[in-house]
Amino acid sequence: MAHQGLNTAAASTESSHAEAFYFQKQIQAQTQMIIVLEDGSQIEGCVEWYDRNSIKVKGSSRTLVYKAGIKYIYKAGEKRP
Repeated sequence: MAHQGLNTAAASTESSHAEAFYFQKQIQAQTQMIIVLEDGSQIEGCVEWYDRNSIKVKGSSRTLVYKAGIKYIYKAGEKRP
């Protein structure tokens, strides 16, 4: 029975593929993105790849950003949320 709780917890964290679809679309289009971190600093560049916990951004340098530290993300051409 203990293993049953683990399966339920894992399934609830991956309830939708919307995030994966969004990142794939931005990677293919090489869209310039602004990533605002929890501390207010910003990283600008194209998403090179992503996984469950992090995003690799290619800008003036390549930066690995942990998703837990992200406040929000938006396209460089859009108004700030």
